[in-house]
Amino acid sequence: MSRLAWAQTYPARPVRIIVGFPAGNASDIIVRLMAQSLSERLGQQFVVENRPGAGGSIGTEVVVKAPPDGYTLLMEVVTANVVNAMFYANLNYNFTRDIAPVASIVRGPFVMVVNPSVPARTLSEFIAYAKANPGKINMASAGNGTTTHLFGELFKLMAGVDLLHVPYRGSFLPDLLGGQVQVVFGPISQFVELIRTGKLRALAVTTATRQALLPDIPTVGEFVSGYEASAWYGIGAPKNTPTEIIDRLNNEANAALSDPKMIARLADIGVIPMPMTPVEFGKLITDETEKWGKVVQATNIKAE
Repeated sequence: MSRLAWAQTYPARPVRIIVGFPAGNASDIIVRLMAQSLSERLGQQFVVENRPGAGGSIGTEVVVKAPPDGYTLLMEVVTANVVNAMFYANLNYNFTRDIAPVASIVRGPFVMVVNPSVPARTLSEFIAYAKANPGKINMASAGNGTTTHLFGELFKLMAGVDLLHVPYRGSFLPDLLGGQVQVVFGPISQFVELIRTGKLRALAVTTATRQALLPDIPTVGEFVSGYEASAWYGIGAPKNTPTEIIDRLNNEANAALSDPKMIARLADIGVIPMPMTPVEFGKLITDETEKWGKVVQATNIKAE
């Protein structure tokens, strides 16, 4: 059977998309929307499988070791994936070498949220409170090297505050809602309903401009000059996956992102569609590797 014929019949059975983070995480929410659309467009089930742990590297390794046939894909959280190589010396893979870029899905704005028990209603008040209580405010993250960690570390560096980092293997939401940890830099898509219902307080968004979903919330950069951070989400495949399969997946993903219904659903959770070619997505990964590599070096953060 020729490669062309193989691509034309792909997919002939269900496809797994591995997510290296817990269910309910932003990457999980986003990929389930895309999986549903791909299932409808390609006539086979795209099944989401959560493999959390080690900042997403456990799930990535599953995909690296999978046959390069298009039936095991990776939901990429670009910043976390590219930074893991700097954190974990014993990784059994090289992300940029062993995972082929398939399709960019969205850019995800983040928001800085606090438990309502924190006596600060603005970011300037929070910075003052943190400086008056060094090391006493717990900052949760989804694990060392994840976007929730790095965006917080960049804030600590630029704002000159000392927050105690508390990494989680599973969800940090129960402890954040309960007040055991007080602050998180997390995806708007994950927190928007909790903000709207008053269970969490939003202090600032991490992007360079304010976001339509939270129009009254300022940017971190309005208080900490030069601060900007966004998450990128996409799909990858094992290296040596046939180009025809990658191109078909890219075309279908980009078509899904142009569907008005998909655009509206993504807007509802606060993320922005960012369709790209595989080459463009690969360049983005290279650029993000350079940007966050500098942050890791400047803050000297390491895996625990």
